Amino acid sequence: MAPTRRLAAIMFTDMVGSTSSAQTNEAEALRAQEEQTELLRPLFAAHQGREVKSMGDGFLAEFDSALRAVECAIAIQSRIMERNSQETVTPFHLRIGIHLGDVEERGGDIFGDSVNIAARIEPLADPDGICISEPVFGQVRNKISHRLEKLELQTLKNVRFPLEIYRIVVPQTGPSVAVAAERPTRLAVLPFANISPNPNDDFFADGLTEELITVLSQLEGLRVIARTSVMQYKATPKAVSQIARELGVSSILEGSVRKAGNRLRITAQLIDASSQDHVWANTYDRELDDIFAVQTEIAQQVAGALRLRLQSANEGRLRSRPPVTADSYLAYLKGRALLGLDGREPLEGAKAQFERAISLDPNNAVAHSGLADAIRYLGWYHSGVPRAEWDAAGRRSAARAIELAPHLAEAHASLGLILWDDADYAGAEREFKTALELNPSYSQAHSGYGLLLEELGQGDLALVEFRLAEASDPLWTHNLYHLALLLIWLGQLDEALLTIRRLAKLVPNGTGPHSLMARWYAAQSNLEGTLAELQLVEQNGEEPRHKSRTRSLFCIQSGDTEEARRLLRIEEALPPEPQTAYELAYQYAELGDLDESFRCMELAYQRRVLPMMAFRLDPRLEHVRKDPRFREVLKKVKLG
Repeated sequence: MAPTRRLAAIMFTDMVGSTSSAQTNEAEALRAQEEQTELLRPLFAAHQGREVKSMGDGFLAEFDSALRAVECAIAIQSRIMERNSQETVTPFHLRIGIHLGDVEERGGDIFGDSVNIAARIEPLADPDGICISEPVFGQVRNKISHRLEKLELQTLKNVRFPLEIYRIVVPQTGPSVAVAAERPTRLAVLPFANISPNPNDDFFADGLTEELITVLSQLEGLRVIARTSVMQYKATPKAVSQIARELGVSSILEGSVRKAGNRLRITAQLIDASSQDHVWANTYDRELDDIFAVQTEIAQQVAGALRLRLQSANEGRLRSRPPVTADSYLAYLKGRALLGLDGREPLEGAKAQFERAISLDPNNAVAHSGLADAIRYLGWYHSGVPRAEWDAAGRRSAARAIELAPHLAEAHASLGLILWDDADYAGAEREFKTALELNPSYSQAHSGYGLLLEELGQGDLALVEFRLAEASDPLWTHNLYHLALLLIWLGQLDEALLTIRRLAKLVPNGTGPHSLMARWYAAQSNLEGTLAELQLVEQNGEEPRHKSRTRSLFCIQSGDTEEARRLLRIEEALPPEPQTAYELAYQYAELGDLDESFRCMELAYQRRVLPMMAFRLDPRLEHVRKDPRFREVLKKVKLG
């Protein structure tokens, strides 16, 4: 048979260090190669790729689309990192290279310069990494949400002309080997230990931890893990090296606080995660009123130890923070600690502490920002107060915070949420971007901006923000939930499954992972899996209303429409909660009753609680989007 020529995307994979591993432990190396084969082959097939041949420790595969090849490579590395995160396995790592060009097929194999170029690109990738050529970059740059970083111009062996090569940045989901040193340093501030005579001063140590995270985020070239993730390591027996692997950081800052009256003793030490050596340590004996100066001093000394620099503009901002009285600062820290807890009672306690902090010192900008958040969360999820009242109160608090401290990222993010509630989408986007310019590590701003982009129907851009939030806060369950849900809506089911599994490890008894799995099965029209997961949601749920909503959804999916309608009528007859009308609109849409769905959308609009993310992005709601009434709804909420 004569050889055939065609354009193809060519992928080479290679297992890192396989030769030396075989020499050290041949049986273990063979097991890793077998597991690699079991893992990669289904992913090739799932992305319509063809395995050309296996070289034992690697593969040559071809695809008829550069995008499919890249999506397959991302799925491979994500799946391997998920596997490596399991404590019982021996990690292995792959490099992947992809090129797009003309190939000639002979006897099932492929040949040509393009194959040789792809083989030369693969070694340029980091372990756990992916490198692509300029032709592939041109095909995928506007179609994937992962960041693409251009490498220095490469001259490849036996390739006549220099070639532009790009690295695809895949978020780390587990232990990884060292990567290029020019990337931003990643640091985790572990919860400072409270060694005060009064054990009730725990909140002060926790608050200092959060404040140091905020201050250190001003360091250029440094990405700092957010409070939500690090607080899970409070009083943990885990070694520094294990924590660093789980959070994907190269350095750890830890310490202790002793508070006695108005006197403080703060110790801090910076640890290199790979060697576990102490890079820097210091002790500070100060008055409570000097707490902000201590935070800035620690930031400067950490910067020196990591060979980073504190941006001059940000250093000026830190030094110009309005002075706050000690008692006001303590009340603020108590409020922040409560704001991180679930439920109405902690939120009300946080609101009271922020109000106390402001009464003690009206110029406490961070307390005004915290109060804005507490008011909004209470209003959205728990309040019987009219929307206009809590909206106006939250706006006043956020505006006052910015007036007192224009460079406070938290205040701009708070204002962004409030403007979004008022359908001022351009203003909300401006405030989120401002917050992220001031603090690129602020995971809550990334996630909030991602949700706004979902509402605007920009799912691909939202995915970028959720992934940036994940990079800063890898154990934040709220963000992982929304990331997984968006991946399902976008049809990226392999990565969605990995994210759901990570979430399930963090909340093993929660209903969120089961709810997501029900959606994951539904996206594949797997009725049996969908119903099984909905049953688990209902069994594990604690709130009667939530259990009832899950039961009605189960009835909808199983075809028991009469029982579903009965349950939905009962739900509508109950005293309304902020989200009731929206939930009814969604379930009636699932039921296929668009008249009732649009009626409930109108109720939700009148109550000013009508989030549009699912209606704009969920493929299962395409029938809603096709109805002419949907365009009228978009116009009402200023999205038309």
